[in-house]
Amino acid sequence: MSIEPQTPPMAREAARAAGCPIDHQAQAWSHQKTAQHVEPTGISIECDAQGVWHIYGFNETRAVLRSGETRQAGFGSDTLSATASKMTPPILFLDGKEHQIQRKQTARFFTPKAVDGNYRRLMEDVADKLIAELRRSKQADLSKLSRFMAVRVASQVVGLTNSTLPGMDKRLDAFFAGDLSQLTKKLSLRALLHTLSNQFALSSFFMLDVKPAIKARKWKEQDDVISHLVAQGSSDAEILTECVTYAAAGMVTTREFICVATWHLLEHEGLRQRYLIASEKERYAILGELLRLEPVVGNLFRRANSELHISSGEQDYTIPKDALINLHLHGANSDESVTGEKPLLACPGREIQANQTTEALMSFGDGAHRCPGSYIAIQETDLFLQRLLAIDGLYIKQAPTVTWNELVTGYEIRNFQLAIK
Repeated sequence: MSIEPQTPPMAREAARAAGCPIDHQAQAWSHQKTAQHVEPTGISIECDAQGVWHIYGFNETRAVLRSGETRQAGFGSDTLSATASKMTPPILFLDGKEHQIQRKQTARFFTPKAVDGNYRRLMEDVADKLIAELRRSKQADLSKLSRFMAVRVASQVVGLTNSTLPGMDKRLDAFFAGDLSQLTKKLSLRALLHTLSNQFALSSFFMLDVKPAIKARKWKEQDDVISHLVAQGSSDAEILTECVTYAAAGMVTTREFICVATWHLLEHEGLRQRYLIASEKERYAILGELLRLEPVVGNLFRRANSELHISSGEQDYTIPKDALINLHLHGANSDESVTGEKPLLACPGREIQANQTTEALMSFGDGAHRCPGSYIAIQETDLFLQRLLAIDGLYIKQAPTVTWNELVTGYEIRNFQLAIK
């Protein structure tokens, strides 16, 4: 069921022609909300005393991410000891030909056609259920609503649909709230289940959610990621690791973006009304601009496989082999040569000065490891927000707390209390 307001075409055109609905001079709260600090301006590349190369410019960041001469170095991958195990590393940690093969084999789950055909109805049904509950109770913690929404949708894509007990969203929340610093030190089922400080949460997720899904797909193959992994002979430990990876990439990040987008849209009534009358294309552009401003993952890391040559303006840089590269996405997304003026303000009408990119710029990454679920994330957020923002009298009862997750270098929004007058 679609609830998009039936606004006359002339009104829609007038809204589009009005330009950015935010008064940047008067409304300071339209500024970026989640960055830990403001990235330096006028600096695109620098090397610190420890030999780590920091990249802040958009074009320089894209050049590194599109280079075939780098490898994944984030999310704990530098501590990954694949040689100590016979396990195949999760897709997040693969590079080169192996990564290309896995991405090609799983790409069918994430195309716009597949998302519209296989998951849109589910997204609408889950959103309708959550909004109905909010209307009845008159208040809710948005961080919990968005968690349920994101987990429910991503679980369908992955294949986590045979849980023996409800509450998978809570089990995953407990797991990601624990100490994940040891997660990738040794890839074995025993290590994954017994060496983490949050071992009970991970064990519960495996026994109650992952294992039943594996069993069901060994009996009957389905069109999801776990079926693909079972078909290629992946072990239980490998499937568990991939499920955790997809949970972090698809469930955790979308949850945070739903919250931060709602925060911006509820604090600016003009932008909220613009969003509600806009076409799907324009709504996606608004969400892309908010994601540019608030990338859920703040930094990506790579290591150079060989000497890497990067041009920045009139200067050329040579990054040595094996050097660690820290890509600052907040910096890349606020590069004025690409965004134009006032890059730390939400401005859905801005003109992006770059080819082959979207309004979100580097927020979904780029190159071989670009997030495959970007279309799912935007569509899911949009379907939920259409319903949420259409509630008359909806307001922020209590602004959320924002903390930082060092492993994923991203923000976490919690205790975001909404209410209906």
